[in-house]
Amino acid sequence: MKAVLIKNANIVNEGEIFKADVLVQDGRIAEISESISMKSAETKVIDADGSYLLPGMIDDQVHFREPGLTHKATIETESKAAVAGGITSFIEMPNTLPQATTIELLEEKFDIASKTSWANYSFMFGGTNDNLEEILKVDPLKVAGLKLFLGSSTGNMLVDDPKILEEIFSKTKLLISAHCEDEATIKKNLEKYKEEFGENIPIELHPKIRSEEACYISSSKAIKLAEKTGARLHVFHVSTEKETHLFSNKKPLSEKKITAEVCIHHLWFSDEDYKTKGNKIKWNPAIKTEKDRNGLLKALLDDRIDVIATDHAPHTLEEKNNKYLSAPSGGPLVQHALVALLEMYHKGKISLEKIVEKTAHNPAILFQIKERGYIRKGYKADLVLVDLNSPWTVKKENILYKCAWSPFEGTIFKSRVTHTFVNGIVVYENSKFPNKSNPERLTFNR
Repeated sequence: MKAVLIKNANIVNEGEIFKADVLVQDGRIAEISESISMKSAETKVIDADGSYLLPGMIDDQVHFREPGLTHKATIETESKAAVAGGITSFIEMPNTLPQATTIELLEEKFDIASKTSWANYSFMFGGTNDNLEEILKVDPLKVAGLKLFLGSSTGNMLVDDPKILEEIFSKTKLLISAHCEDEATIKKNLEKYKEEFGENIPIELHPKIRSEEACYISSSKAIKLAEKTGARLHVFHVSTEKETHLFSNKKPLSEKKITAEVCIHHLWFSDEDYKTKGNKIKWNPAIKTEKDRNGLLKALLDDRIDVIATDHAPHTLEEKNNKYLSAPSGGPLVQHALVALLEMYHKGKISLEKIVEKTAHNPAILFQIKERGYIRKGYKADLVLVDLNSPWTVKKENILYKCAWSPFEGTIFKSRVTHTFVNGIVVYENSKFPNKSNPERLTFNR
């Protein structure tokens, strides 16, 4: 593995921005110093020339659709897009076909990733109403955590038996990540609008159907159950301002038992965008009001919300172009997540230091990921170079997702990812992939 010397970088790490060189050897960060000289003629030198060097994003929630839904995406295609977007590690969800609800099926996904992924990887084990025995077999040192759908979504893995839920919360040592939407509330809202509109429900009613109330009821129940049982709970994709008040910033993240995530689309879009974007921004939970979007950002900045993720969940355009009731929820985001956050930085909404904290440091702390998420000597060299002043437009021809579309099409981003390093290998450089990645299964300090 050839050594790489990154010269003249503005390093963003652990709450600071400072100019330095970074030497990468044998897949790790070997040295960080104001000036590092060439160690050998074989060393590849990259002059960052004032670009910003960040730890690679760790995306704690993606749906890469393999196995079984590979007409939408594969681990290979989506991890490659992720690397182009500055994501160097991902945690993938269990609602594939078949669902990853047994140890054997989970390990099959790890095997696929070991052969095809471009980024470091782990997978969530899927909980159901009847697989507690399998849940208890999962090794917390080898698997990111347990995913519970407390509201139905793609794959219909709804866990809705209160007794089973309490048993899972009480017995598992795994970190529990939950999709929180109250099914009864959603059904009631849906019936109301079916009576009014029949099969032609407008997409603008999506946040009324999968409402603030549905989210709050479910999130608050999950939190109460975690408090009662002592379970370690992580609430995925918080989408309402009201829910943010369920979470605390009174302890450091490493001491929190209940944590929260917000996703790019809930920070970027609002319900006003349904008029122009339609089903392309149909997600579960739904994108809601500008007030909700502002409240989510506030909670992110004051540390009630701990991490930023994508919930990357691609579907084909043909599927998305169906009527509201038939169009699936979810959309592709991994290639454009970091540049969207950098656009928010340019608009004065969030600092570079906070972006790095919420996309790299905090996911590493929250999941207790070993030797990643920071620019530190001895850590794995998962790094991203970004040019903050190199505008580009999202177009069909530069989209890397297998589904070949993006809700950001037509958007001009001021910043771009120029280089991505995965375990010290330059796998993405100026819109090309010069080297095949050598990704690793994530390991955990638990």
